[in-house]
Amino acid sequence: MNYEEKMNTLLEENLTEIAYKFWTTLKEKIPPVWDRLSSSSKKYHKKDNGQSDNIAEHTYEMLYACIKTWSLFDIKKKTSEGDVLLLAIALHDSFKYGEDPDNSEHTVSNHDKIIADKLKSISNFTSTFLSESQINTLDEATRFHNGRWSTDVEDMTKFDLSDYHQYTGFVHFLDMMSSRNLIKLPKEG
Repeated sequence: MNYEEKMNTLLEENLTEIAYKFWTTLKEKIPPVWDRLSSSSKKYHKKDNGQSDNIAEHTYEMLYACIKTWSLFDIKKKTSEGDVLLLAIALHDSFKYGEDPDNSEHTVSNHDKIIADKLKSISNFTSTFLSESQINTLDEATRFHNGRWSTDVEDMTKFDLSDYHQYTGFVHFLDMMSSRNLIKLPKEG
């Protein structure tokens, strides 16, 4: 099953047209990591069969669950608020093997910071379809998607998700649910 294609289909169906164009342009600049394991050590992200999922499958699960539950935030498809959540999820692990994945056998712990910093550097593009507040939320949701284990958390013992935008907590929650094999996709066929 090609989860990268399924991911793109979900995004095309749910992002605004301009956000989807942004995604397809940005995706061309992201190192091809979608078929790499979400857990290079194979200790985490285990499926029922004991195998670790790949980044595309993990991301697809999160996107699927987000769309099924985003009514919690009164979000509908093809809206800028939906764009913020979907882009945060689609991009959250896009640099999981660093900026040069061809020379990286293992995942890198600062992948959250890498993608957030890259998004910050191209905010002039995202400002064409997101407000300043939404750009800040996108930055925060990618930067802190690892919760207390995020690179930019200064003291993990004092980390409190209530200090962050609710979308940040939601992305972290979906990430944890997927990594623990708690998101179940419908059976094919």
